[in-house]
Amino acid sequence: MSKNWYNELDKNSIPKHIAVIMDGNGRWARERNKLRMEGHKEGSKTLKKVTDAAIRCGIKYMTVYAFSTENWSRPEKEVSYLMNLLRQGLDKYRKDAMDSDIKISVIGDISRLDDDLKKKIANVVKATQHHRTFNLVIAINYGSRDEIVRAVKKVSQDIKEGSLMVDEIDEHVMDKHLDTKDFPDPDLLIRTSGEQRLSNYLLWQLAYAEFYFTETKWPDFDAEELYKAIYYYQTRDRRFGAI
Repeated sequence: MSKNWYNELDKNSIPKHIAVIMDGNGRWARERNKLRMEGHKEGSKTLKKVTDAAIRCGIKYMTVYAFSTENWSRPEKEVSYLMNLLRQGLDKYRKDAMDSDIKISVIGDISRLDDDLKKKIANVVKATQHHRTFNLVIAINYGSRDEIVRAVKKVSQDIKEGSLMVDEIDEHVMDKHLDTKDFPDPDLLIRTSGEQRLSNYLLWQLAYAEFYFTETKWPDFDAEELYKAIYYYQTRDRRFGAI
């Protein structure tokens, strides 16, 4: 009989914000002699299950890596398929968000996206902006180095315009110029499919997060897998650099 990880959790020590690298769709498909696209399609279904599980245990923010700045280098057919999945996903997430009081936000440089996709993003963000139960943050055309470069440009512009002095630049100023300025830093990073690297994801924000790596591929990741990751998080002694 498998362990019920939800019952093992300390409900008073739930991470406020988790970040997720949803990895392993292609390998999941390959193991089943399916096309990579079928793995991506299956993986898109997982997000709803994990979101529901996160809400159940009291998590307030979840940031997911949907499409990175590096993903443009994939075959054109796969990129096109992923963009269509995003279109379909945003429609579905909007419905779920309206039913469940979920706020949807998007981080990343969306200027490169097609106009219809940018419009969908703007519509779902606006429609859910006052929701409070749960915050789903979707990283689209996101890369942490790109984000930091864009932030430095904004800081430089403030200095040029005279609204900021060089001596005033500190971590708080940088935080305010990042895509994630409206969210707390993640407490926990989860990466699926056995890889153990950040892949240019939230490099600034994950400075003191706990990392949880699992061999489970994203399409197979479910509520109990999430609760197991949170249980691991609760075993950690978080000192934030102190003794």
